[in-house]
Amino acid sequence: MLIGYARVSTADQYLNMQEDALKSAGCQDVYTDVVSGVKTARPGLHSALSHLRKGDMLVVWRLDRLGRSLAHLIQTIKELSEKGIGFKSLQENIDTTTSGGQLIFHIFGALAQFERELIRERTNAGLKAARIRGRLGGRPVQLNKNEIRKLKKHYDKGDLSVMEICKLFNITKPTLYRYLKNESQKQSQKKKNKKLHGQRHDL
Repeated sequence: MLIGYARVSTADQYLNMQEDALKSAGCQDVYTDVVSGVKTARPGLHSALSHLRKGDMLVVWRLDRLGRSLAHLIQTIKELSEKGIGFKSLQENIDTTTSGGQLIFHIFGALAQFERELIRERTNAGLKAARIRGRLGGRPVQLNKNEIRKLKKHYDKGDLSVMEICKLFNITKPTLYRYLKNESQKQSQKKKNKKLHGQRHDL
């Protein structure tokens, strides 16, 4: 059974093209999301994955519709493969049930690992330089706005693990999640204020 997944980033974009392509490719069911690629919460993708069974295939219009990052994409495909589920991307003409498709994802996996190693090297080099300058745990209790923005970017992209982010910013896991929670609350409040401001203009 072929199950399709389509995603657009904003409500003013249209899913029709992706849905039509997926149905033409033989997908019996198509699940959708209207959400930014960096967001972790994707109810449509969750539904698609929960309906897949051994021998089925997940189909997307393009690779970037599925993964938040290359690392996330590779991890998702790996988990599908372990369950005996195939993956196909129409635009890149990739099918993991074929030897050519498997080779491509082995290459992608190697590139993702290479990227992670480079990030670790830069992180360790930065920490070493900080220690040389005498900053042995002397970071202020509060991260500044720029540091919090970088922290959230790493978390959303998935290019560093939680432990690597904590090590980079010299914070604990509870502190990391507190910053993320605060940022999420700030974003929600901004949206509410913007909506309220728009309603006042309409009056």
